[in-house]
Parts: sequence; structure tokens; C-alpha cells
Amino acid sequence: MEYRRLGKSGLQVSALSLGSWLTFGKQIDNSVAEELMVLAYDQGVNFFDNAEIYARGRSEIVMGEILKKHNWQRDSYIVSSKVFFGYLGKDAKPTQKGLSRKHVVEACGQALKRLQLDYLDLYFCHRPDKETPIEETVWTMHNLIQQGKILYWGTSEWSAQEITEAHMVARQHHLIGPVMEQPQYNMLERTRVEVEYAQLYKTVGLGTTIWSPLASGVLSGKYNAGFVEETRLSILGMDWLKESALQEEKLEKSRKLTAFAKELGVSLPVLAIAWCLKNQHVSTVILGASKKAQLQENFNALNAQHLLTDEVMNKIEEILQNKPKFPDY
Repeated sequence: MEYRRLGKSGLQVSALSLGSWLTFGKQIDNSVAEELMVLAYDQGVNFFDNAEIYARGRSEIVMGEILKKHNWQRDSYIVSSKVFFGYLGKDAKPTQKGLSRKHVVEACGQALKRLQLDYLDLYFCHRPDKETPIEETVWTMHNLIQQGKILYWGTSEWSAQEITEAHMVARQHHLIGPVMEQPQYNMLERTRVEVEYAQLYKTVGLGTTIWSPLASGVLSGKYNAGFVEETRLSILGMDWLKESALQEEKLEKSRKLTAFAKELGVSLPVLAIAWCLKNQHVSTVILGASKKAQLQENFNALNAQHLLTDEVMNKIEEILQNKPKFPDY
């Protein structure tokens, strides 16, 4: 397994990691979740990603039971959680969501209990909170680190301006600022990672734990001939995600990429994940899987990186036609 530094921190994280969104505690049986985690750990994966909102807390409970059962050395793996939506989601009361000191502190304690851990390695602010002063959130995260409840904190889907403001507060008060961001990044979603955060990589040393490398399954190729039932998009009733993912323009690109991947001797998922890994600012690619064979196939992306020569990358750009442009100023 390949390992990379998480931004300017000293933490080494596996280039490929395992996420639990939509799967653990929801789409797959607990026994399958266990098989996936064991396979990942045996392959050298040291980072398992979670969040309070995933399956309304059940995802963390399932992961916690697996960690307890296998009793892997605590210093051999990394576990994350995220705070913002509350584990009750839309049913959460005002004090049960957001990034207020009250919710962040209580959510951290609840996550630790569900995961059966003494501390979280990574703790993400799952979204920016427009109703809470950023100073309050930065101070709270700093205090959680000082208390030994978390080791590093970061953001997810924050703008570059919001991340910069958090660092300004941290510097002003000599606090520990965010070291990582978890944005969506794939062949079809590129601007934030490639352009918006460009300066942050140089200034604060931002690390990224990117999600959805297969663009909600579009870059798996399974929708090339049209919508397929019995997939995440249909089973979970995520119409908003289905509408965004299954645009004809995206499907046409997927079809062309599938053919090109075949020429290279790999599957489209392997090509898509390897493409994400090609970006030097990607600390780790979070994989989502519902079957062991699926996860094992995705691991092949590590060995496929050498295929991405300049010529191959240029061919991919010709197919995508979406290379982000930096603003003219």
C-alpha cells in the first residue's frame, strides 16, 4: 500500500482508504461490512472514514463493533468522524446539529461512544455553519485536541475563503487550525480541488481526503446503457443524486472513458481512481464498496498509476473537455 502525508501534518495516511457512507448500517449487512474492513486492513489501508449522520449513527456503531472484535493495534489505523448534520438529520433539534460548541463537544462524545474509541484521529466539520461564529468552532476543535479527544481536525466541503478564515483565527489566538479538507473530487468534479484550493496547498499545506472518485457510480460504467435498478441511487431513493449523476453528458463521457480504459487494459473504475491519485494534492482517495470483489478491484488502481503518462492524461482531457481554468487576474 502507498502512503502519503496528510498536508503539512506528520500523519501518514494510506493512499486508498475505506468509507462507510450509504453502506455501513444501511445498504449492506454487518457481516459484509466486516469483510470489507478486514480486506482493507489486510491490504494496508489504515484510514476508515465515518460521520455522525451516516445511517443516523448506525454506521459508527457497526464500525465500532468490527474494530472491537478484531482488536487491531490502535496505533495501526486511523478513524474519522464528522460533525454538523447531527445523527438525527432532519429530525435534529437546533442544539443537535451545526458547529456550535455545544453540539461539537457532545457529538464528539457520542461518536466516541458509538465507535468504542478513546479518541478520534480525524474530526471534520462536515459543512460550514453560517449561524456559528467561526471563532467558536476553531476554539472548540482546539480544546478537543488539548483534551486528547481528537488528534487532528479539518473541514468538508468548505470554501477556500472559509478555510482561510479558520486559519486566521487560529493564528491570531495561537490555536491549532484545520489540516485537512474532504471535498468531492473525480473526473467530472474538479474545480474546487484543482483551482479553488490551489493557494491553500502552498500556504497552509492543506491535505485532502477526497470522496466520490467514481462520481456516484457513473465512472464505474454501470450506467452506460441507462439507469440500473438495485443500485445505491435506486435503493436509497436519492433522487437528487440520481438526477445530477445521470446527466447524458456525463454518461457519454463515461462510455468514451470505458472504451479508452479497455485499450489500456484496465477497468474504468481503476482508471478513474488512478486518475485521482495522480493529483499530488490528494492525500487519500476514499473508496466506497458493497462487495469484496468491488473493493479488491479498486485496489488495482495503485498499480495502474504508471499507465497515466502525459500522452494518456492528454487523451483523458480530450474526452472530458472540462479542465478547470484559473481566473484571469
